Amino acid sequence: MPKKIQILIVGHNENGFTPTAAKLAYETGMEVAKSGAVLITGGLEGVMKAACQGAKDAGGLTVGIIPQNDPSFANEYCDIVIPTGMGLARDFLNALSADGVIMIGGGSGTLSETCAAYMYKKPIVAIKNSGGMAEKYMDQYLDHRKNVLIIGVSSPKEAVQVILEKINST
Repeated sequence: MPKKIQILIVGHNENGFTPTAAKLAYETGMEVAKSGAVLITGGLEGVMKAACQGAKDAGGLTVGIIPQNDPSFANEYCDIVIPTGMGLARDFLNALSADGVIMIGGGSGTLSETCAAYMYKKPIVAIKNSGGMAEKYMDQYLDHRKNVLIIGVSSPKEAVQVILEKINST
């Protein structure tokens, strides 16, 4: 049996989380589940929770890699909780556990996960009109190395389609 594709969704926690981001995250989680991929998130609130809820509602499998050492911090839509006890260093685990990354808004934590994925040349897409780091860095490279272009997409469905194409072409 081949390994399942694992897609990381990153974005705002409850601080800076908007109704637009909630809708986009939920729909993106649903699309990840419909594709048969495993959803990975940071397992907490905001975009992470909305994406997990969308994936669960579509019958998908969700993994939350949380910074705390106590699994009770994870949102209720995580099927598998990995309590790292590593604090923000867990951002690298999130990025390295994924085959590709989808950005929905986000702040510095989102950027940290995105930078980790970028350094390891993971495909990255950012959803337009989601605000935050997704808007700031879409359609460009993070630095002069040009490891991967962060591709701007218009919808959750397109985000999953493009990330799957990029994952399957590597």
